[in-house]
Order: sequence, then C-alpha cells, then structure tokens
Amino acid sequence: MEKIRFWKMNGSGNDFLVIDRRDQALIADPSGFARQACRRKVSVGADGVLFLEGSQRADFRMRIFNADGSEAEMCGNGARCIARFASLQGIVGGTMTFETLAGIVQAEVSGERVKIRMGEPKDLRLHCKIEVDGAEHLLHHINSGVPHAVLFCEDLEAVAVKDLGRKIRFHESFRPAGTNVNFITVKDSHHLALRTYERGVEDETLACGTGSVASALISAALGLADSPVFLHTRGGEVLGVYFVRRGLEFDEVYMEGSTAVAYEGELWEEALR
Repeated sequence: MEKIRFWKMNGSGNDFLVIDRRDQALIADPSGFARQACRRKVSVGADGVLFLEGSQRADFRMRIFNADGSEAEMCGNGARCIARFASLQGIVGGTMTFETLAGIVQAEVSGERVKIRMGEPKDLRLHCKIEVDGAEHLLHHINSGVPHAVLFCEDLEAVAVKDLGRKIRFHESFRPAGTNVNFITVKDSHHLALRTYERGVEDETLACGTGSVASALISAALGLADSPVFLHTRGGEVLGVYFVRRGLEFDEVYMEGSTAVAYEGELWEEALR
C-alpha cells in the first residue's frame, strides 16, 4: 500500500487528519480508513478525518468521517481546519466556498483564524422534556448542520457529560439518527460555557463548532443571549458566533476561531491494521 500523506490539525482542540483526496483512487474505503486511523495509541488518533475532494458546485468538497466511521453532514471546527489546509496548500486563496452534505459553506482565512458562514439552521424545538433513568430533563433542539440537543446547567463540572450525553444521544426521541448533546452555562448575554458529547466520536470532545453555534442560537431564541456570543470550550479556546435574529429565525450565521497545524506525515499500512 502506498503511504498516505496527511496533516494533523485541530480547531479548538477538536482534532482531525486532513487528506487531499481529489484523486478518487486514493483510499477506496474512507469509512473504514477513518475507523482505523482515528484509533488513539495504536494509530494516528483523532476525532475524525477530513477529506478534500473535487466539486462541481464550489471550490472543493469536504467530507468528514467520525472516529466510528460514520459520515457527518457538517463539522464547524473541521470546516475551519480544511479551509486553512486548502489555503496553505495553495488550492484556493484566502476566501473560498466548499460543498458539504449540509450545503455550501463560505470561509475566510486570516492567518491561524478562520471564519465560516454556516448554513441556515433548522428544526428548532424548544422546551422538550425527556425521561432518562427515571429523571425528567428539559432540553432544546436545533440542527446547525447536524442535530444538537442543548441543556442548561448551573454547574458544568458536576455534569456526567459522557454518561448522560450518551443516553440522550441514543434516546428514542432522536432516533434513528441520534443527536449531539451540549451542556451549557450562561455567564452573561454574550458569554456561555460549554461541554459537548459528540455523536460519532461517542465521547466528550474539547470543542464542537456546530455545538457552539447551536448553543448560541438556542440561548438567543430563549432571550438569554445576543450576538455576538462567545463560547468558552472545554479545550480552553473561545469561539465566536455571530448571527441576525428575527424572532425564532436566524440568518447570516457565522462562527470564528483559531486553527492549528500540529504536523505533516505519511501514514503506513501497518497503522491501519
């Protein structure tokens, strides 16, 4: 097997392998590749794999596969990473559009920082009650590219994010696709603290771009926040979310934050066994 060139990048602690796959002969089974390459300790390890492919509708196409091999419609932090990758590789300039399963994304790269325009959010549902282990939980839901449930908490440190997040992620209310789960605390009308259980990674991650957008929009819909909203993530970075609100509808939704290139490398076949 030919060694596969990749970059290791992260956006706010959400880490990815990034691969130029405009040559469709490269990596015949992207889902299986992601499952093997994302294993920590025995392979490269990552939350997911980003593939840059050709597109007839935009400058390029982004496909993202989670660590479990499932393909996601969209990933905010992944979108920022692949935008910077494309710019650094000279595939595009500092501004670009790229295709995702959730629609066309616009991006602007300025050094390490990348700002992206998200697609229009949909499926907003407020004040939903579900039962988990005999206890009732009040949550809110929106699709900000992928589905997200949002729960408000007084003490983020006391939340069993992995356990409760997993149970909500697989709850019958969200079948068959499931949902990502965000736990947030409102600091003030422009600052939220956030922890996220990510579908596909099946664990808490250090940050989630679409989760940050979902949390900001739901907080705004409930009258608890106004644009811009700054999300304080578990990884320590602050993500900015900007939007125009018209009642319960949102337009011109942007998300901005930094990205980091960790290293470039070649993946050997034995890392995929």
